[in-house]
Amino acid sequence: MSETVHDVVIVGSGVAGQSAAVYAARADLSPLVLTGDEPGGQLTLTTDVENYLGFPDGVGGHELVQRGREQAERFGASFRQASVASADLDDRPFELSLSTGETLSARSLVLATGASARTLGVPGEDELMGYGLSTCATCDGAFHRGHDVIVVGGGDAAMEEALFLTKFADSVTIVHRREELRASEILARRAREHDAIEFRWNAELAAIHGAREEGVTGATIVSHPDGHPTRRRADGESVETERLDVQGVFYGIGHEPNTAFLAETGIAVDDRGYVVTDSETTETTVDGVFAAGDVADDRYQQAITAAGTGAQAALDAERRLDERSVAAEDDRRIVA
Repeated sequence: MSETVHDVVIVGSGVAGQSAAVYAARADLSPLVLTGDEPGGQLTLTTDVENYLGFPDGVGGHELVQRGREQAERFGASFRQASVASADLDDRPFELSLSTGETLSARSLVLATGASARTLGVPGEDELMGYGLSTCATCDGAFHRGHDVIVVGGGDAAMEEALFLTKFADSVTIVHRREELRASEILARRAREHDAIEFRWNAELAAIHGAREEGVTGATIVSHPDGHPTRRRADGESVETERLDVQGVFYGIGHEPNTAFLAETGIAVDDRGYVVTDSETTETTVDGVFAAGDVADDRYQQAITAAGTGAQAALDAERRLDERSVAAEDDRRIVA
């Protein structure tokens, strides 16, 4: 184990982690940022970001992430490509076991590991993610003015995505593998009654067509009257195949917060795995551990809100470290 005890370790290098790094570094806390296996987070999957303050002409996701890292490094933050395999948060300092085999010690911890969008693994998915295939209508919907698009899913997330997309797209087709929606009644009703939205029931996405140079040019769906057509096709049953002429595909099948490494640490998570924080701060259920960005946010999940909570987490960590320092000094005086 390293003999160095870091004042602040930030787990995650998306905009939440980078924002926390900037604020912690400016407070002379020399934060260490663990970038994970995919530095930059989900924003690196977005080709153009048009709703981040300060970039009136938009900015590429990779460029925004790179600028954030350079800004944090300028103030004294350091970055290391590693993820946390497990954490011991019972004693101070905290001990973090990394994917590299190293062990780090930290007086405070900022969790900014984000949430990963669920995907389907269909042909064309990897190539076209960020090039017409998106997991965020709020982020990318404006690029589809006048287009025909599909939304995959049947829950609240899918209905919200579809309704938002009607502001830009000519038509929105919701592809759902069953005949009944899982969405709340009010959202389901709004989607069903919207003139620009239609449904493909008992259908699933089978492939996405196109290329990065031209974007999405179409999508293939399969259907079966009893639902779950992909599974039925795998079992040898016949399904109907249809190609849709669309220019955009949106996944509305939810996210998975990246919190597996927090098992048995005392960090409370909700029933979907999102980190639970104090109602007024970013502090978690473990003193000295704070959470920022999508790992604790199942509602907004925007770059700008993640950056804001990253700043809050760093300020909360700084305040807690100062309080502990004052308390330790008082104890020394009493002993003396």
